[in-house]
Amino acid sequence: MITLHHLEKSQSIRILWLLEELGVPYEVKLYDRDPNTRLAPAEYKAVSPLGTAPCISDGDVTLAETNAIVDYILDKHDDGRLRPAPETDNRADYLFWFHASQGSFQPLLTNKFVMMAMTSRAPFFLKPAAKMLVGGLDKAFFGPRLSAFMAEAEKALGKHKWFAGEELTAADIVMGYSMELAAHRAGMDAGNYPNAHRFLQQMRAYPSYQRALEKDGKGTILL
Repeated sequence: MITLHHLEKSQSIRILWLLEELGVPYEVKLYDRDPNTRLAPAEYKAVSPLGTAPCISDGDVTLAETNAIVDYILDKHDDGRLRPAPETDNRADYLFWFHASQGSFQPLLTNKFVMMAMTSRAPFFLKPAAKMLVGGLDKAFFGPRLSAFMAEAEKALGKHKWFAGEELTAADIVMGYSMELAAHRAGMDAGNYPNAHRFLQQMRAYPSYQRALEKDGKGTILL
């Protein structure tokens, strides 16, 4: 049986959602973040040495990294519903959004969070310099790339209900956490991105996602 080692307020909400959607037997072990560092505790790092989430164990297999875990679970438990087969019409869209979340979107959002934290936690006498540095990086690099990515997401969701068509796929499960993060941290507001917010509303109302949130119990976004 799969055990999800679930770090609170982390990307592993995706795996919790996936397991609930598939309806396969699993166990979940919850871990609280260190109250001072907000990083993974020692007992979590004993399972996932990098301290990154998500992480699963399944018999002799221990596996980290979101997309690797999703593919591992789908290989064992999906009948093609959540992962369009090669040569199907929505296969290319599925592949793009499934990998773009972790390859492009999530790194930009994580870097933005790190920059925000660097500014807020800088000593008083260094705050002006930190704000200047962070502002310059955001204006020249992170901001334009985030805006371009969110514009593509908005366009895609204007064509279809979900990222790869009219039915939920694993691409939506992977993108969902990043979309929540963008709404909290990257200015993806309802006025400028109505299709993105329609996606978030339907995701939040989706039964398997609601069940995942109930098992998580602490929300998804680390503020």
